[in-house]
Amino acid sequence: MPPTIRPANLSSLAMARSYKIKECFYTLQGEGAQAGRAAVFLRFTGCNLWSGREEDRHDAVCKFCDTDFIGTDGTNGGRYTQEQCVDLVKALWPGGGRPYIVCTGGEPLLQLDVPLIGALRAAGFEVAVETNGTLPVPEEIDWVCVSPKANAELVVTRGDELKLVFPQPEAGAQPERFEHLAFTHFFLQPKDEVGINHTSATVAYCMDHPQWRVSLQTHKIMGIE
Repeated sequence: MPPTIRPANLSSLAMARSYKIKECFYTLQGEGAQAGRAAVFLRFTGCNLWSGREEDRHDAVCKFCDTDFIGTDGTNGGRYTQEQCVDLVKALWPGGGRPYIVCTGGEPLLQLDVPLIGALRAAGFEVAVETNGTLPVPEEIDWVCVSPKANAELVVTRGDELKLVFPQPEAGAQPERFEHLAFTHFFLQPKDEVGINHTSATVAYCMDHPQWRVSLQTHKIMGIE
């Protein structure tokens, strides 16, 4: 059982940068090129494309998000200083292998900064980010996964993997819009929609356009976080 890392006491750390963390847990990466790899997930609170509240979904830029990123009430959630974030992540890693952390959200780059990235790398972690691509990615990040959204300006045009939810009806979210970008891997992920299975359509598109590969949410198949 990992030791308890208590969130920051902001009254005594008023001058220290704190990060709002929804949850932090150890699991296997379920999606994309790193699927099956052990990882600590550090989920930051907040997003710039949706408030996270159901009443705002209809008017959001991103309408199909299936992630709860509001507040700090998840597993190991809270406000953490840089040092406490690193201590928490280190405590969750069981030892062995190449320590790997996935910074996600919401939109992690609203909070994730160079000092925290540097501290995580100094602790021995390979640092990955899952971002919507609307904010610049610090060069210090080791693995960049971009999930672009229709009607959102894409400022990140290179990285390790581009993962597009498929299908989306908007012209700005069609795969051909992104196929010329400088990513190593291109994935289509079947849209998780109640009552509709988009896997067959995703498979068909990838077979007709072999630049793209299918990414399944294997963590849901395995029944893990």
